[in-house]
Amino acid sequence: MPFQNPFPQRLKEARKQASLSQKALGILIGMDESTASARMNQYEKGRHTPDVQTLKLIADALEVPLNYFFCEDEVSAELAIAISKLSADQKKRIAEIIASLPSEE
Repeated sequence: MPFQNPFPQRLKEARKQASLSQKALGILIGMDESTASARMNQYEKGRHTPDVQTLKLIADALEVPLNYFFCEDEVSAELAIAISKLSADQKKRIAEIIASLPSEE
């Protein structure tokens, strides 16, 4: 099975969760009003991928961590969002718990 870039679907899901149109999201991150909708549509269709700086602006606007866009499965995406909301100490505790789990091979 060929690899499918998770970014377009994750972007669409996060944008809809935030109740924003493609145009509204584009404008929110500083795109020109006349091209915002078309550019976001290209990103969601997977025809173009934004640069990392634009990705970070999108992530911040949608209140998701940058790595959310690259999670290959739903559980990982949910974990990325949940972990991003934790304090530094809580993240460290979670990392320690994960490190202590036996690996399943």
